[in-house]
Amino acid sequence: MSRLRDALERGDFVITGEVAPPLGTDLASMRTAVETVGPYCTALNVTDNQGATLHLSSLAASRELLDMGYEPIFQQTCRDRNRLALQSDLLAAWTLGLRNLLVVTGDDPRSGDHPQAKGVFDLDSTQLAGVAAGMNEGHDMLGRDLAGATDFYIGAALFPEAEPWDVQLARAERKVEAGVRFFQTQAIFDLDKLERAVAALEPSGAKVIAGVLVLRSPRVIDFINKRLAGLMVPDAVADRIRSATDPAEEAVRLATEQVRAVREIAHGVHVMPLGLDAEVPRILRDAGLADAE
Repeated sequence: MSRLRDALERGDFVITGEVAPPLGTDLASMRTAVETVGPYCTALNVTDNQGATLHLSSLAASRELLDMGYEPIFQQTCRDRNRLALQSDLLAAWTLGLRNLLVVTGDDPRSGDHPQAKGVFDLDSTQLAGVAAGMNEGHDMLGRDLAGATDFYIGAALFPEAEPWDVQLARAERKVEAGVRFFQTQAIFDLDKLERAVAALEPSGAKVIAGVLVLRSPRVIDFINKRLAGLMVPDAVADRIRSATDPAEEAVRLATEQVRAVREIAHGVHVMPLGLDAEVPRILRDAGLADAE
């Protein structure tokens, strides 16, 4: 059973968080992050070698979250695996009890810590969503019957602020046709564009969970603007953080404002704390999404 699916289909406003598996086998810091953020979230994304950098696999980390009593969203990128490995990992994920899936194409390895790595990209995220949907129907990519089907709740990424919007919308609609039922967006800064995206996808029934980044420092903003393709922090937002006496505190205030605004537009919010996990409860409380202590 997917609590995330049940909540979204009931019309509840959901909160999702993000967990980065460690570089290594010591799970202590990841467990601390999970225990800090998890109680406030419907489900937690478990990233898959985010930024094309080496980490413990999303598969193993997702199972650890499940054992801790939290609902994971197993993230799978197309960057590192061919279609055999992708299908094998999907079967493994379902067997291990993982019910939510987020498919992403993945960052170019040249932007990560192993720039000599060869990107696979045998499939893209739309194709992978179709593969997962086929497994939900009981067959593999070749149409062969599986000895036991899956029933993943399939999600994908959405970029409401990317232009031209009609191209982005067409991609999102193809993902829905492939089997995607919910979207998590890239960081939102323009609420009008978020509203445009939610309205455009409403006829399809797909749910939109809006991304909010906690921009904890000018250094983080510089990294995003230089290294993360398709994402740019607007000058007005960047100037607000850079000019603050306490940038981290200003980032918390900004994130709180964004979460409060997103409540009126999207079906949920996806909080990406970028290391400020301890501030997530305060952000959610101040935005009216969690009870005061």
